[in-house]
Amino acid sequence: MRIVGRTPRPSALTAVRRSRELARLGDDPRVDVLVIGGGITGAGLALDAASRGLRTVLVEKHDLAFGTSRWSSKLVHGGLRYLASGQLGIAHESAAERHLLMTRIAPHLTRAVPLVVPLFEPDHLARGAYIGVGYGLGDGLRRVVGTPDAVLHAPGPIGRAETLRLVPGIRAEHLRGAMRGWDGQLIDDARLVVAVARTAAGHGALVLTRVEAVAVDGESALLRDALTGEELSVSARAVVSAAGVWAGALDPDVRLRPSRGTHLVVDTERLGGADASLTVPVPGSRSRYVFTVPASHGRTYIGLTDVPADGPIPDVPHATDAEIDMLLGVVNTVLAEPLTRADLVGTFAGLRPLLSHAGTDETSDLSRRHAIIESDAGILSVVGGKLTTYRRMAQDGIDEAVRRRRLPTAQPSRTRSLPLVGAWPRERLAEIPAPPRLVRRYGAEAPFAASLPGGPGAARGVTAQELEWGVRVEGALTIDDLLDRRTRLGLVAADREQSTDAAAAAFAR
Repeated sequence: MRIVGRTPRPSALTAVRRSRELARLGDDPRVDVLVIGGGITGAGLALDAASRGLRTVLVEKHDLAFGTSRWSSKLVHGGLRYLASGQLGIAHESAAERHLLMTRIAPHLTRAVPLVVPLFEPDHLARGAYIGVGYGLGDGLRRVVGTPDAVLHAPGPIGRAETLRLVPGIRAEHLRGAMRGWDGQLIDDARLVVAVARTAAGHGALVLTRVEAVAVDGESALLRDALTGEELSVSARAVVSAAGVWAGALDPDVRLRPSRGTHLVVDTERLGGADASLTVPVPGSRSRYVFTVPASHGRTYIGLTDVPADGPIPDVPHATDAEIDMLLGVVNTVLAEPLTRADLVGTFAGLRPLLSHAGTDETSDLSRRHAIIESDAGILSVVGGKLTTYRRMAQDGIDEAVRRRRLPTAQPSRTRSLPLVGAWPRERLAEIPAPPRLVRRYGAEAPFAASLPGGPGAARGVTAQELEWGVRVEGALTIDDLLDRRTRLGLVAADREQSTDAAAAAFAR
């Protein structure tokens, strides 16, 4: 890492850099790859293309991680659900990509999280055996792809006392123990998107937020700067759409069936301070679960619904009353003190861009496999998939662009072994001279973030240095960028209100 002043270069995203690169693009509007969409797929595409030596531009009409990529469950799945439905290929792909994220690409942004399925009398033996078989198959995949025990442990049964220690909020009556599995968890999904985008910028990609593609075909696009209203035309050897659930607006040939996933937000203390994921079977189903996910700022998320999202696609989806009631109802079947709506400090919902298949009524039955679709106009759209497999989606997308557009490169994808900004070996993270909380969020960059000038901090212990880092290095252009995507304080209205002045002060500095 080369240090200039107090910020690492050349991966820092700033308002000044954005203006300079827009001017540069206006002077020379010919690019190899134009990526439309600044979620995890778009950021991954930009990194894959730029790291191959292609002149790459990413445009996003809002902010990085504005759409689906900030509304995930924050888990790096190993593919267990896909094994249960016989989708062996995507299950293996999920486990392999989880391995890369946790061991090479972003050890600092991931961790192992225990998944605890409590077992109650009288059917504890049968359910434990059933869960054990599934966990065993998932662990077999972990071993096949090479993830070591030190990163993800082997699953197994645990006793009553250990169950209550891990998830102290559950009811003790008729509890006999639990099955404990392991999976990966992201510190934050939006942070992953920003890290991928910054790494792409470090390899020369132009990452331009608040820039909308208002007219697109397979060889060109008319771009509009949302901050100034100025427009410029760009010619591209390949135009790749990563617009997610909005892909159909750019390319009518793309047919998606969005699925809405809703989460509730509660104080972690309300669940006894659990740092494990409490996993609760949905009554009447053998494959659907509601689970809790310990999160930052002393919060816990409870999810996940999977329902069709018909009609117009909003910029920001919202939870419905029926989904809130369903999630509360399921998780309350195992809690000693049931949650009520009064316990909710927030909710969030995201739309998954699932490929539509004739004859499939339930979105939960649609495959999470990704596809690259070329429209009659020549636009390549990368659709489907999920956060865990973003890197493979991007690799396949750029491979197709290279093949179909004969792009001037013979380099294969490098991203299997390319660490993101801040990456540091997991076993050595404790050596980084910075507070552990900052190390978990910034990895090797934590000392630089901690060294920034002080000022008023925000809610839930977020420091002034973190806010300023979001402005100086992570491309935040507005207060909403800081609170909603760089820190996630905006998930809770009270936290947002307490933090607005501190966020404004970070821009003023």
